[in-house]
Amino acid sequence: MSTLEVKAIQAPTGYDLQMPAGHIVQVVNGNTSTAVTTTSAGTWVDTGITATITPTSSSSKIIVQINICGIWRNSGEIWNRAGFQFLRGSTVIGVTALAQGWDRTTSENREAGAMYSIYDSPSTTSATTYKVQFQAEALSSATGIAVQKDSNSGQSNIFLYEVSA
Repeated sequence: MSTLEVKAIQAPTGYDLQMPAGHIVQVVNGNTSTAVTTTSAGTWVDTGITATITPTSSSSKIIVQINICGIWRNSGEIWNRAGFQFLRGSTVIGVTALAQGWDRTTSENREAGAMYSIYDSPSTTSATTYKVQFQAEALSSATGIAVQKDSNSGQSNIFLYEVSA
């Protein structure tokens, strides 16, 4: 049996090395455990969950996977609901709401986590930043909603996978 060992595969001068369609070309990630709170309903706030990728081809697709930890209401509210939006640069590529079933129990904080996936076509070879914002969509008072609430909440993450087209 023969074994072929290589340190690198490089295209000849004047040619591009292309991966077969559907293969992962690169993976980039970002994470944060810094707490962010909002007490203003309807105002988008950066969560600190962000990562930047430079696609190798303008036809590449990007799979965006997001894990948000430590989503809390800040007191025993009747109903608080968090909304999330996902951005490529300043372009919104997805919006969702976490309709958490927080009840009327007073002085009781509730924690949740959420995971989202997006399949994006940035059509560029320039450095591209993806990030997550959140807002309190409904507040029964001004106590607010937080993400990455404390050191026990864990880290929120974003993974960017470049997929060859």
